[in-house]
Amino acid sequence: MMAEIVPLPRDRATSVPRSDNSGPPLAVRAHRLAEIAVAWALAGPALGLLVALFILPVFAVFAIALTDWQFGASTMSFVRFANFAEVFADPSFRVSLKNTIVYVLIVVPGTIVLGLVIALLIESGKCRAFYRAIHFLPFMATLTAMAIAWEALLHPTIGLLNQALSAIGLPTANWLRDENTVLPVLAVIGIWQNLGFAMVLFLAGLKAIPQDLYDAADIDGADLWLDRLTTVTLPMLGPVMMFVVIVVALKAFEAFDTVQILTQGGPGHASEVLLYTLYRESFQYLRTGYGAAVTIVFLVIVVALTLIQARVMDKRVHYQ
Repeated sequence: MMAEIVPLPRDRATSVPRSDNSGPPLAVRAHRLAEIAVAWALAGPALGLLVALFILPVFAVFAIALTDWQFGASTMSFVRFANFAEVFADPSFRVSLKNTIVYVLIVVPGTIVLGLVIALLIESGKCRAFYRAIHFLPFMATLTAMAIAWEALLHPTIGLLNQALSAIGLPTANWLRDENTVLPVLAVIGIWQNLGFAMVLFLAGLKAIPQDLYDAADIDGADLWLDRLTTVTLPMLGPVMMFVVIVVALKAFEAFDTVQILTQGGPGHASEVLLYTLYRESFQYLRTGYGAAVTIVFLVIVVALTLIQARVMDKRVHYQ
């Protein structure tokens, strides 16, 4: 006698009849639409400001770069990419680009190394709040006032630096009027300006490193300060280091105030950087179309170098 086959009970989820409509229920759709509407309402003001203050001006500058418009002129002509061709053929642009790169290559490593050294010294000593305030003051102070102070310090006859060098029998120099010294001197001022910013961020990164890692390094035999620096401190400071390098590099590319106040690009274009070239062409010579082309080239260079820098450093950064 054959046993009767009793069908197994179906799962409740499978027993529910499926709707012909394969999409989510109407209530779920309404909830999702409400969430999207709230998200756009919250992000809308910031997105509008981003478009109005950054994206639209970039497109406007690019449109002006395709014309021969001069500031104040009532007419303009469409010249296509003639301004860009003139930029790359202009010897003064190549000089300012070279000066900018040299300036960045001095300021960024100098700021990073000195900022890290000072942060390590402050973290290991006393009166930390006082020294943090002292080193952070140049970053907070008005650069115009600080540039005037540096101009007095570097004066060829009454400047404190030359007087100190004369007192100990060393040769003096006209620091801001010598083609061989003007760009390094401006780079030193740039390091001095950004040093406090890098130092404060490195101090924050040092405080975030767990003490257990140093204890483990001591147990493994890395008890010397150099071993602790290379095996614990620097790897754990990777994210902070990446952020500081990118920000300081961007600020170095934007160098303008000290050049305008102290040297005006001289002597003989020896201290002229890209932003000063942009300012001179747009607001002194009133060549707005050409200045806009310089602006676009400057933006492309800065964005490209920043992305390359971030991509290269991100591969070597250790995230907790």
